[in-house]
Amino acid sequence: MTAPEYIQLKAFARIDGALLALMLVVAFACYIVGLTSPTYGFLALLAIVLTPVFVGVRLRRFRDEGLEGTISFLRGWAYVSLMFFYGGLLFALAQYAYLAYLDHGYMLSVITGMMSEPQNAELIKQLGMSDQVNESLHVLQTMRPIDFALEMLTTLLMVGVMLGVPIAALVQRKVKK
Repeated sequence: MTAPEYIQLKAFARIDGALLALMLVVAFACYIVGLTSPTYGFLALLAIVLTPVFVGVRLRRFRDEGLEGTISFLRGWAYVSLMFFYGGLLFALAQYAYLAYLDHGYMLSVITGMMSEPQNAELIKQLGMSDQVNESLHVLQTMRPIDFALEMLTTLLMVGVMLGVPIAALVQRKVKK
């Protein structure tokens, strides 16, 4: 890959990474609202499930418009990985801003409240998971907003590298001879 091709790859990946971050921010907002409203919870789940489709569509657009219809597997994989990197950075910043300045413990209190409802508490007790749930809630209580954001960034980077393999394999197109 030449220097201009690499610059082009990064430029398209930055734009699509920003779009991916926007999609993830909407999914996160739906998740927060979905803690008390099942419809929004479903929308959050749907957005997360459709993320690989969105990434594949954007990679195909890059292939067809930016590269005139051909892309190698490695370039596609690099594109998806960079897209998740740029999107993950923006999403982590947005998540940090929400958790540090807007949340004020809302998410944790709703989750704690759900776990302590009588039917959920009984189910957790029957499954023998009381210790694990209490430990998980303690870990969530001790985490800082930056910890959440860095955890999400790390997760998105790993997901991007792993999802990049099948997406790049499906979208690759060799030069016709």
